[in-house]
This record gives sequence, structure tokens and C-alpha cells, in this order.
Amino acid sequence: MMWPTGRPGTLPDAQNSPQKCKYDLYAEQMTGTSFTAPRAENQNAWLYRIRPSVAHQGFTKLPENPDLESNFSPLNPKVHVSPTQLAWHPFDIPSQALTVDFVSGLKTLAGNGDPTTREGLAIHIYAANASMGNKAFCNNDGDMLIMPNQGRLDVQTEFGKLMVRPGELVVIQRGMRFKVGLPDGPSRGYIQEIFGSHYQLPELGPLGANGLANSRDFESPVASFDIDQSPWEIIYKVCGQLFVCKQEHTPFDVVAWHGNYVPYKYAMEKFVNVGSISKDHIDPSIFCVLTAKSKTPGTSLADLLIFSPRWDIASHTFRPPYYHRNAATEFMGLLYGEYGGRSDGFEPGGASYETGFCPHGVSYEVFKMASEAELSAMRVHEHTIAFMFESSMMFTLTDYAMKRSGKLHG
Repeated sequence: MMWPTGRPGTLPDAQNSPQKCKYDLYAEQMTGTSFTAPRAENQNAWLYRIRPSVAHQGFTKLPENPDLESNFSPLNPKVHVSPTQLAWHPFDIPSQALTVDFVSGLKTLAGNGDPTTREGLAIHIYAANASMGNKAFCNNDGDMLIMPNQGRLDVQTEFGKLMVRPGELVVIQRGMRFKVGLPDGPSRGYIQEIFGSHYQLPELGPLGANGLANSRDFESPVASFDIDQSPWEIIYKVCGQLFVCKQEHTPFDVVAWHGNYVPYKYAMEKFVNVGSISKDHIDPSIFCVLTAKSKTPGTSLADLLIFSPRWDIASHTFRPPYYHRNAATEFMGLLYGEYGGRSDGFEPGGASYETGFCPHGVSYEVFKMASEAELSAMRVHEHTIAFMFESSMMFTLTDYAMKRSGKLHG
């Protein structure tokens, strides 16, 4: 449970909803789970704000974004099934002739399920060249894990502010309003959105209490409020459709909050790698930063794995990734640096994809070199962070990914 406050003495003592809040603030609860979820899984937050969220002027439907998709059923004519490996060159950043903010720059690549069923996920990229100004975004469909590859994101949430650079991730959970500024100019990055689940740290099993992503390294914002009674627009995503409501005050007016349903960020350079210190490979689950449960016990809906600088010392071992056919679907991207073993076009801002049981592995040249190399302790992935979105679900791919992006290659 966290208790960040922007003004000392604002949080009520020993209760959540007093008859009269200090400074005439409004108490507002946000829940991320059902009221009766087990205590270990229950998520909520109490916010103490200048104006209540209900003070707005109603909703209007916005025109459809043709590149934003939420229905991944094969019956949807706008998505496609592919049994083979796919790869994309880096996705374009908008021309300066266009004004594209974070929301209008969302483009869906792949996914599974549908937010109306509360299970599934979507993989998007964003590419933007403008800050959001007096505009905020609220995703009612799922949690968004956002990783910039180019340019920092100045993320202002109802809970406070988070500056997110390439190499960091930020999670904005379902129902939280936020806006994105671009302090470095044009920005591009990757997003995984999950429906009906929340991210959590993976179990460590025999590793014990320490290793991989340690909880102490995750950061949440301190309350930071604006006093602003100018016109604002809040864009909501509901069942994949966009709506807007207008109001005459900022949504970022929370003076204090407490709870455990909060946005957070993590610097992936802090990840504690583990691996074999004798021979062979340990399964790639050792690279898991965050996981989200599916409705099947013991099976994740989505995992975030990263490949970052580490030592490779296994003896009598073929050290590159072995040839494999996994039950999981794999979607990879590169935040910065160089990552061998993928296609020649695997560059920061690009992507690759393999469906479940699709055979894949390194080229023959890499196989031959690794089979004959004299083995010694060596550093791998220096100055690099690559990532994998791994899922037990089968994906379909969008029209944008397969056609309109113009970045698909063999």
C-alpha cells in the first residue's frame, strides 16, 4: 500500500471518505478489481481531488481510427492469420506536415481476443510528433505497458508525473487518465495492452527472494496537482471505439492519494539476469520482467521478457538460442542497440513475429560459427535492450501490420 501526498496533512486520518475532506477536496475511489477479489489480489486507490471526475459535459463518439483494432477474431475481415515468421522494418514517425499526438498515433499490429470478453491482448506501436496539450486519454479496455524506443515520454497521470526514457517501461492501468508530452520531439515506441488481467512480478521459485525484476526498483508518482479551469478534452477508449467528453477543468487535480492501483515505471537496465553457470540453457522464462495471468491456472496471458547485457559462460554448449518450436506466440522488438539471431532488418523501432509452433532459430552461418567457436566467458547484448511479448494465445495480425504500414519484409 502506498501513501504519496502532494500536500502534507491532506489524507484523512483512519478513514477514506470523511464527511468533509480537508481543503474542501472530493474523495473518489478507483477500483482495479472486483470488490470481493482476494485481499492479495485486490487493487484500489483513493484520490482526493479539487473537482470530481463526474463533472463533465457528456460523451460524443469520435470518428474511427482505421489503424486501431480491438477485435482479433479470425471472423473479422480486418485481421489476418499467418503461419510463418514475419518481420517489419522500423515504423515511420509522422511527417512534420502532420500533427500527430500519442492517441492519434496509435496503430495496432496484432492481438488476441476482445476487450468485451475481458480476456486477450493487443500489441500496438505509437508514433507521434506532438504533445497532447489540454487533452487526456483514458483506456477503459485494458492495462497499457508502454516502452519508448525513440524520445522520452513526459507522462502526466492523475496520480502524478513520470518521465519515461528509452530503456524504461511504464504501465498505465485500466481506467486511469493520462496525457503524454514529447520533451525530445518526435517519439516512437511499443505498447502491449492486456484485457481482463493485470501485470505482476513472476514467481521466483528456487531463486528465492531476489533476482530478475526486484520490486524495490519500480517507481510510482508522487501526487502533483494543477489548478486549471480551462477547457479540456478526455478521450476514452471503450470496446475499441473512441469517445470524447469535454470539461472546464483539468483532470490532473489530485492533491493526495493512497492505494495500490497506481501507474508505475521500471528501468530495465536494473534487471538482474540469471543463467546457467555450467552447461546448457535455462528456459527463457528467466528473462521475464512482468507477467499477466490468463484464466487457465499456471498459464500466463502475456509475459514481457527482455534481453539485456549479461555474461554467457556455459561450457560444451551451443550458446545462441537453440532451434525451437514453442507453444507460445512470440513478438519481438528492439528498444536500442543491436540484437543478433533475428532478420537482417531487425533494427530499433522494428519488430518480428512467430506464431506458436512456427520453427525458428539462427541462420546456418551463425550455427556453423557457434558450433566451432572456442568457448570462453563472454559478454552478450552490450548496450542493447531487446524485448519479447510472449503469449499462450494465438494472434491475428491487422491490416496495418500486413499492408498499410509498408514495413513488412521477408
